[in-house]
Amino acid sequence: MDLLVTTANSLWQVILVGLLLGAGLPALFALGLRALAAGSEVAADGTVTRRPLAVAAAVTCFAIIVIAIVVGILFVMSDFLNHTFGIELF
Repeated sequence: MDLLVTTANSLWQVILVGLLLGAGLPALFALGLRALAAGSEVAADGTVTRRPLAVAAAVTCFAIIVIAIVVGILFVMSDFLNHTFGIELF
């Protein structure tokens, strides 16, 4: 019974992380693109003006994605960094 509880606990954690990273990051990227597009206005002469709040929302979305990518790469490299340079990150 204890093994079943441990397996179920691990399973929901894997599903949650999979949904968050597998669907959450692409959705956040789409939200950033949408904010950037919705905050843009094209004038008659072809110049594009953007609303500062929309740009800030898009930059925030993109920054979260870049941070998640860097953390993921460092997580994958953690054993290498620890063995080669003695750096413990996680």
